[in-house]
Amino acid sequence: MFPQNWIEVEVAAKHLITPDIAFLELRNTRENPLPMFTAGSHIDVEIAPGLVRQYSLIDGPGDPAHYRIAVLRQQASRGGSAAIHERIRPGDRLRISVPRNNFALAHGARRSVLYAGGIGITPILCMAERLVQMNASFDFHYFARTRTHAAFLSYIEAGRIAERAHIHFTREEGGRRFDPGRDVPAFEPGSHLYVCGPAAFIQVVLDGAKLAGWPEECLHRELFTAPDVSQNAKSESFRVRIASTGLTLEVPPDRTVAQVLMEAGIDLPLSCEQGVCGTCLTRVIDGVPDHRDVFLTEEEHRRN
Repeated sequence: MFPQNWIEVEVAAKHLITPDIAFLELRNTRENPLPMFTAGSHIDVEIAPGLVRQYSLIDGPGDPAHYRIAVLRQQASRGGSAAIHERIRPGDRLRISVPRNNFALAHGARRSVLYAGGIGITPILCMAERLVQMNASFDFHYFARTRTHAAFLSYIEAGRIAERAHIHFTREEGGRRFDPGRDVPAFEPGSHLYVCGPAAFIQVVLDGAKLAGWPEECLHRELFTAPDVSQNAKSESFRVRIASTGLTLEVPPDRTVAQVLMEAGIDLPLSCEQGVCGTCLTRVIDGVPDHRDVFLTEEEHRRN
């Protein structure tokens, strides 16, 4: 279902860092260094047979003896976060992929502006650490409900990125929500903006950036869960044809292409099953798809 070269790791440590975020440290069972990675990278974690989820790597890039991830327990969990919080224990063995990066820092940027909402801190923290290492110009905004819900808060406040960090608690007295006019600087050539967090948070940051003159090619986002597109989705069925076999299948309004293909016995590379990670990406030969993913940009959707 998910062909690739897996790495077996052991859960070396696990504990809660907020009431709903679990921190896990993973080490190679073969006592070899794990593959190097760049800031913004993530790994696929096989939590159980057929259950694969993506998690951002927190550590600063280097030659890692461990990988560290943080997992938010989702209220509407489809199995992944609930399994990690309830069943995974130190000493358990898991399989992971080599790191991949769909959210990389732009090479040679004159300035970077980072925004994290909630669990979106995980890739953003790694990016901030890398920018400090590079002695690069950047600003870092972190929005969380309360101090109790802010992951890695003490580390941020005491670490090298503290002087670049702007931390906001949206539900505490004196706190505030994201304010586009206040929190998004006007675009300057050579600048890049990065945002990660809940879909609604990402959208309001991107909308604010566009109002401040930021071009699309300088805006970078990573979502962990897809927004609800059901209200805007087309209500009629459509057909897909597999070019290699000629097989044509009907896709009803309440199903995805991937679901229909798998029910027909076609093996697909799948992971998030939400259109977030890009694992199931394939080429469109003809026709205009009803794009419901959040992996490709609007321009990439137009180009199929």
